Amino acid sequence: MDFAWLIPLLALITLLVVLVLALRSKQHTENRRQDPNAPKSSLAADGIASKKAP
Repeated sequence: MDFAWLIPLLALITLLVVLVLALRSKQHTENRRQDPNAPKSSLAADGIASKKAP
């Protein structure tokens, strides 16, 4: 049996999975940025002062 097609297939599936995860993460980030009730990051200039490093 010839399994020469297996490596390219696995590589393509891996790339597709990474692409889907990246798009989901991007959508989640955009939704959070547009939510006015989402807590600010402690690294943000207007973040929560009590969580900032001294």
